[in-house]
Amino acid sequence: MPSSAKFRLYTIVALVILIWSTGYTLMGYTMMKGFPPAWLPAARTTLPALAITLYIYMSGNRLPPLKDMRWFWYGLMGFLGMTAPFYLQAKGQMVVESGLASILINGSMPLFTIILVHFFVKSERLNLRKTLGFGVGAIGVFLLFLSETLSWKLHFNWQAQTLVLMVALSYALASIVAKRAPDTPASVGAAIMLIAATIVALVMAASSGLPTENMPGGLIIALFVLSIFYTGLSDILYLKIIKSSGPMMIAKINYIVPVFALIFGMIFLGEGFSWRSVAAMMIIITGLLIARSDED
Repeated sequence: MPSSAKFRLYTIVALVILIWSTGYTLMGYTMMKGFPPAWLPAARTTLPALAITLYIYMSGNRLPPLKDMRWFWYGLMGFLGMTAPFYLQAKGQMVVESGLASILINGSMPLFTIILVHFFVKSERLNLRKTLGFGVGAIGVFLLFLSETLSWKLHFNWQAQTLVLMVALSYALASIVAKRAPDTPASVGAAIMLIAATIVALVMAASSGLPTENMPGGLIIALFVLSIFYTGLSDILYLKIIKSSGPMMIAKINYIVPVFALIFGMIFLGEGFSWRSVAAMMIIITGLLIARSDED
């Protein structure tokens, strides 16, 4: 790869790490400021849905008719990859610190995927190495549910951590659906995902009633950044990385994001440092490296 292409790739990788890691910090901030979790998915998907739909029609393309099966597949991906996890993460991060949330999501999502692909993707069955890697990673996740003293008692906020863990499961399910979805141009697929996610999110939000409290300027900025950069721009950069370097680079990014999320959480949200979280993160990464070593 030419040096200019490498520089461009690493610049994009750095941007994705920054966006993904600060996304957890921004989520924690919005919950600290009292933004209703039921409205978070709608706040994060509406603007990107409008923007990409406008782009499609301005570029001369069209969305498929509603009877097209792509609406089902990519709509399901929108629910599993956006609406459901955005809501679950918001509910969980009302209690769970942003750094811990990043470890649970980035670490558990590939672990869930290892198991799911065994049942839904014939070419990716479990073998001894993947099973061992999953077992080691699962120990790391289990460690996060124990008390800070590492006794056999569950952590005081284990229910909220379970909600965050379900975010990882939802993302893993979305990745399985993506493997089965019919081929379609990336912009069209993304538009269907965002439109479906927005419609479901608005229905969920409307049932909870309109927010009545005044929103400070910082909260509005945080929601805008989450919408445009975390939900919108990062998806574009993600696809560029996949095209330029393949999925292994994304795996490496997922190992780095929790580190920066922990740091940003301590700096900007006043979150505490936990050796338990660091130890769990290292165990999970070890398990993932074992599971992925036969793919290199």
